[in-house]
Parts: sequence; C-alpha cells; structure tokens
Amino acid sequence: MPRLLWSPSKERVKKTNLYNYFIFLEEKNKIQLSFDYSKIWSWSINHPVEFWLSLIDYLGIKYKGSSSPVIEKNKFIYNQEFFKNIKVNYAENILSNLNSCPITFINELGFKKSYYKEDLVSKTSILANYFRSIGVKKGDRIAAIAVNSAETLIAFLAVNSIGAIWSSCSPDFGEAAILDRFKQIKPKVLLYSKIYLYGGKQFDIEKKIKNIINNIKTLEHTICINYPDKKLDKVIDEISLNSIFQKETYQEKIIFEENSFNDPMYILYSSGTTGKPKCIVHNTGGPLLQHTKEQQLHCDLKIGDKLFYYTTCGWMMWNWLITGLASGVSLVLYDGSPFYPEKETLFKIAEEEEITCFGTSAKFIDALRNDKVNILEKYNLGKLQSILSTGSPLISESFDYVYQFIKKDIHLASISGGTDIVSCFVGGNPMLPVYSGEIQSKCLGVDVDVFDEKGQGTLQKGELVCKSPLPSMPIGFWDDLNKEKYIKSYFSKFKNVWTQGDYAKISQNNGIVIYGRSDSTLNPGGIRIGTAEIYRSVEQIDEIVESIVVGQSWNNDTRIILFVKLQKDIELDQVIIDRIKYNIRYSNSIRHVPAKIIKVSDIPRTRSGKIAEITVRDIINGMKIKNLEALANPACLSEYENIEELKN
Repeated sequence: MPRLLWSPSKERVKKTNLYNYFIFLEEKNKIQLSFDYSKIWSWSINHPVEFWLSLIDYLGIKYKGSSSPVIEKNKFIYNQEFFKNIKVNYAENILSNLNSCPITFINELGFKKSYYKEDLVSKTSILANYFRSIGVKKGDRIAAIAVNSAETLIAFLAVNSIGAIWSSCSPDFGEAAILDRFKQIKPKVLLYSKIYLYGGKQFDIEKKIKNIINNIKTLEHTICINYPDKKLDKVIDEISLNSIFQKETYQEKIIFEENSFNDPMYILYSSGTTGKPKCIVHNTGGPLLQHTKEQQLHCDLKIGDKLFYYTTCGWMMWNWLITGLASGVSLVLYDGSPFYPEKETLFKIAEEEEITCFGTSAKFIDALRNDKVNILEKYNLGKLQSILSTGSPLISESFDYVYQFIKKDIHLASISGGTDIVSCFVGGNPMLPVYSGEIQSKCLGVDVDVFDEKGQGTLQKGELVCKSPLPSMPIGFWDDLNKEKYIKSYFSKFKNVWTQGDYAKISQNNGIVIYGRSDSTLNPGGIRIGTAEIYRSVEQIDEIVESIVVGQSWNNDTRIILFVKLQKDIELDQVIIDRIKYNIRYSNSIRHVPAKIIKVSDIPRTRSGKIAEITVRDIINGMKIKNLEALANPACLSEYENIEELKN
C-alpha cells in the first residue's frame, strides 16, 4: 500500500479554483458532480465539446469569431482540429492580464531586477513594430539563443504578437546542436545572448554565435539580447534590444495579429539523442488553453501568486512558465546553476520572493535528498503552497524527503507530459491527497490509459497512451509531408491512439506511477522492467550519488547493467555491491538485479537534465551514437566504451 503523505483540509479544498470550477459547471451545464474528481474527469472525456467550451469561458480566454465547431470531427485523432473558427493572439492574452509587477529576474550572483506592467507592454509594442519594419511577417521564423530573462520573454511576446513563429535554444547548447535545430526551420532573424552564468562562471559565447550566424544562410537580421545586469552586458557596436527600445520610431501602439487557433506559434525540439532533433510545431491556441487549465485547475494558481520554475529556454517548461502571466501570476525568472553558491540557493530565493508555486526537476529533488539538505530548518516557506516536479519520475524516497525536509503542509505535484504536447497528460490535483511515489490524477480532458502489448487497457505496467485528441497536440513536424514522421512517431504502435513512450501503471488510488521511458525499458528473459523501479532501490544507498541502468544484449537475451556514481572518495567494493543487489531484490524481484555493477565518475544527461539511457545502451552494445551534441556532458561517454567487464 502506498503511504499517504498529505491531504488538503476541507477549508483549503473549498478555496481551490478546481472547487469553483465544479460549481461553475453544475450551474452552467445543469449536471451533478458532487465535488468528485473522478466524475468531473469522466464528464470531460465523455462530453469533450462541452468541456473544452467551458474552459474557454471559465479561464477567460480572449478570442474573436465563432467557437463552433469546438472539435472538427475526423476519424483520426491527429486530424481533429479544435476551434477552427476562432481568432486568438497568445501575446494579447498575456499582456491583457498582467499584474503590476509581473516579472522578477534573479541570477546566481544575486543580481535582481523587477519589471513592471507598463514597461513590459511598451517594450513588447516597440519590438513588434521594429520586427514589422524589417519585413518580418506572419509565419516567418525567429530563432533565439537566449538566457531565461525578461528581455527574452519580451522578445517572444513581440514575435508572437505579429504572428511570426518562435524557436529557442539555451546558450549552453553546443554549436552543432543549435545548427541541427535552427537550420531545419530556416529562420529570418536570430536573437542571441552573448553571455550566460553557471556555477560561478561567466561564459562568453560570442565566437559560437558568429559561427552560427555564418552557417545559417537564411538569416537577414541579427539582434543581441542585452543581459539584465549592465555590469555584465557586453553589447557595444551591434543592434540590440536596448538600442531598439530607445528609438522613438517604433513607439506606436501594439497591433495584435489575428491568428487562427491552429496557426503555428512556436517550434520545440525532441532531444535528438537518436538522430537529428524533430522540429515539433505547436499551434497558437492549444498551449494557451492547456497551460491555463493546468495552472489554474491542477496547480491552483491565482491572481497575485508567484510562480517559479527552474528552466532554460531550451526546455518546454519555459514555454509553460510564460503562460502563467495569462492568469495574473507573477513570474520569477532565474539564470544560473540551481546549486550555486549553495545547494539550497533556490529555496533562499523562494523565501525572499515569497514564491507560492515552486517548479523543478525530479533530479534536483533527488540531489538535495542525497546530500541530506534540510530546507525546513533553514528557511521560512510560509507562502509556498505547491511544489511541482517533472523531467523524470520522482521516486518515493524523494516524495518522503519533500515532506520531511522541505515543508510538511505542501501540495507536491509530480507531473508528466512532454515537449510533444507542451503540456501534461497526468499531474497534480489540489483537491486530492498525495501518496508516496504516485502522480495524483489524469488531467481533465485527457483520456489517459495504460495499454498492454496487444493494445488493451491493463492494470499492470504498460504503455502510457492517450485516446482523445488534445488542443496542444502538434500541428506536425516542420517540413513533414503529409504528417508521415509525426504519425509514425506517436500513432504507429496502436491504431489511432497516441503513444507517449512512457512505461506506467494506474494505481489502486487511480493515481499514476511512471517507470521511465518505454523505449529504454529492460526486457531480461522477456520480463518488462521499468528503469525507475531499479533507481528507486539504488538511490536509497547513501554512498550512491546517481546511477544509470541499461540493457546489454547477451547470449540471445538481455542482461541488466548498472552504472553508479559514488560519493567522493568512496570505492565500489563487494560490501556496497551486495547492498545494492539486496535492495533491488528486496524492493522488486530477483529479475531486477543487475548482472554487472560498474563505477563511473559521471552520468551522461541531455541538456534538459534527463539521463541518457539510450545513449549508454547503444555504446555498450557497439552501436553508433548519432548525436553527441544533444548531451550536456558528452565527454563522460568515453568511460562507457570498451569496458572489459562487459565482455564476459
């Protein structure tokens, strides 16, 4: 039985947006839901037209035109368009809902700058008019290599306001990784940061930027994004945002392009660990509708709340974070390492800024737990209402750590979705209890299920699927004729059903447990094993900092290989090996126990922080690695090559 860790009080439940949405639905649609989440979820699946229409109304989405048809009928999920007769502008929905101080920027050196509503609106207007003056029009691509700053956010809103298509990478991406992405989409304009901070170091990327500009032949204009701290800003003789903001020529009022709900808004990318990154094209209205639903109903964000998510501009959570402004929420943006100058730096910011919703990755929480960092004793997090975790499965021990060492009365929402839908399939629920190791619920309007290999629903572990269309499912991939690559990526395993590629199980509480990526699922002796099951057992051992587990082809079968990164000055001796095997066997089964356990100095990960299981699997099986530039630390891969122990 999973352990109950937290349950909201009746008073807290009645104050939630989700509770108010129940009342709204009962009054408007004349239905009885009895404040039962399973009933409202079932209603949202069985009555999709009424559900999505109710959200447009309840969430206050600004639009023009007719909301009919809500969903265009088609036998294939990937052809079912939402709100085809609606005109909507994402930037308008953001700028019309700003509170007085919508953005605070902070970097790892302690620099802080506040941005006010009037300034944000004015600068977005000026930049939008500048873009028009240099010939940028609806459908043109604007690419950005940028830090997570208010200036970058303003640039995105300006691009969006005129109907152009945005795409961004983090400045720590390698040159080849950036070119692999941007050359595919043929941008007309490149925005760029010249420096970024990480781990106490200032990185100057001017040379990399020049090489990238020289290699993208479609570029007509380049603009430097000034760093918020003038002491660090390196812009001298080039066109920059500040130089544009100072020109009176572009001071006219902003004109919002009337985009169709399904016009392209931005392009995100797959991680690219198995080839060139896929260019995933997202529409205008879908992310706006999905994000506000998740933020208001599943995260309970309200006007005046402060939302923080540790992210870069190369991860979908940056796109998700921005939408918080549409709900009257203030954002705290951060540039730098989450662990500099101290392990608990981000919680110091949470205290000082009175953050109400704190978002991070599962690996960040795992790292704090491994180092036994006690946030509870050091910081006053009285304003903090919820913690969000995503990027990889949050293990039970990290659930426990949050309640023991961060805050006892907190809504911990492990959430899971993907860049593919730039939103969530399953996530938090402020009206429901939190059980250790479980995501609380399926998201409203998302017909999530778990399928076995035959495509049948199962209560056992299986493939996480979605059986309904979603407004934020991609338009397709860039330059993907007839959606061939798109359909192959998500709809080839089960007919007319979206397969996310996660290995999952629905719990007896109707929660969801994610066991890791299904494409990296281990299969020794024909028994499917999720990698997260092993990580849960391994990371209970104090000497282990982190681990990565993969399958090696061996004697016409698969054997499990576990690589471990140990605490400083700790050797992998037989005592530790025996403890690892015992923990895995005791918590899972004998089939989960690795055939080999090998010490390494580092674990490879993608630039969004996910451990690169498939890359390591391919190396130890003698397969060619297709895209090293997708990794944040590719140098460590040499440790995994030609390991003598794996030859017998």
